[in-house]
Amino acid sequence: MADKNVCPVCGSDKLFYDPRRGEIVCSVCGYVVQQNVIDEGPEWRAFDPDQRAKRARTGAPMTLMIHDKGLSTDIDWRDRDIHGNQITGMYRTKMRRLRMWQRRMRINDAAERNLAFALSELDRMAAQMMLPRRVKEVAASLYRKAVMKKLIRGRSIEGMVSAALYAACRMESIPRTLDEIAAVSKVTKKEIGRSYRFLARGLGLNLRPTSPIEYVDRFGDALGVSQRTKKRAKEILQEAIKRGITSGKGPTGLAAAALYVASLLEGEKKTQREVAEVAHVTEVTVRNRYKELVEKLNINVPI
Repeated sequence: MADKNVCPVCGSDKLFYDPRRGEIVCSVCGYVVQQNVIDEGPEWRAFDPDQRAKRARTGAPMTLMIHDKGLSTDIDWRDRDIHGNQITGMYRTKMRRLRMWQRRMRINDAAERNLAFALSELDRMAAQMMLPRRVKEVAASLYRKAVMKKLIRGRSIEGMVSAALYAACRMESIPRTLDEIAAVSKVTKKEIGRSYRFLARGLGLNLRPTSPIEYVDRFGDALGVSQRTKKRAKEILQEAIKRGITSGKGPTGLAAAALYVASLLEGEKKTQREVAEVAHVTEVTVRNRYKELVEKLNINVPI
């Protein structure tokens, strides 16, 4: 079969698509490689996002972040018709009644009310932590599975939502500490940890331990160090992992200590207090991990 990405006449790969004629043409010799190409785009033009949204014939994509997955209808709160004219008289009363019944029908039972509240809390927490959409979708999926397996019964909704968000962050390699989750949650760090262990056991989540390397970029950005220093910290941690020094140690403390060592080596000196505050660990932890890295890796730190 001939390769459609190459001109069969001159062998050039410089082809272009002519949307007016529906043809793929070679720009070197002018040979029509393919004709009657189907245009899969819309049959109208849009010059700005608002115009594109108005002309679109489909709604928002399906999402796990809404309790009904975004498949329900929604009646606009404005009392205006399709032309923007004000609705008056009995039609306004009728629309308000329809709006009321539509709200009632979207949430039929206690399970849907639970899900609606939980997902709104999840969205609030993720927004405060500036987490990407994929993390929210994974967290929502975990919470839905927990509801299906009846793991939520008798437990705090906020605690289980926080646990699902913590697990999703780890699964998507965007780790957040329990302290960071607790800072935006309505429950304590202890409650989140307990709920996470219960959730992981109930759903059979076998998550690998968080690597301290995954914290370096975020902590480094918060400290304001250069890319060179962050790269040096990662190299230190890779060597420490290879020698088994990190076993049994907290990843945040190790990441903080590696950044502290790297900042000294690269001439961007940061204090142990600054590093500890960014990593949400104590200065004692940074000091202890620092001593272990320097001694066991034979690093000569400038005074």
